[in-house]
Amino acid sequence: MDKGFVFEYAVIRIVPRVEKEEFINAGVIVFCKRPEFLGVKIHLHSNKVLALDAEADLVEIEKHLKAFEHIAHGIDTKSPVARLDAPSRFRWLAARRSTVVQTSPTHTGICSEPQKLLEKLFEMYVL
Repeated sequence: MDKGFVFEYAVIRIVPRVEKEEFINAGVIVFCKRPEFLGVKIHLHSNKVLALDAEADLVEIEKHLKAFEHIAHGIDTKSPVARLDAPSRFRWLAARRSTVVQTSPTHTGICSEPQKLLEKLFEMYVL
């Protein structure tokens, strides 16, 4: 009997003013080695970001989120990271950083359907 697949996930955060360490959840990234799955779902709550920093550059934040998404899906051909395999792309995207777009610590678990898990985590943490 199959008990499911090991997965890892991180929540994508927007930190408009890094020095204040306040953030808004903007997405989720999920990685499953078997079956190979790397999924990302993003939604920017502009009004919440502006509540934390009225001068936040939403256009620039959207560009960073789009780049994050393109790297996750391996479609940004200009980026050497986007050309890496799925596990390496996940590790690079989920690495801790001190920028406007950050991720939470990585969490693990077991699931049977990674795409459904992505949707559930997105609903729980972002919507």
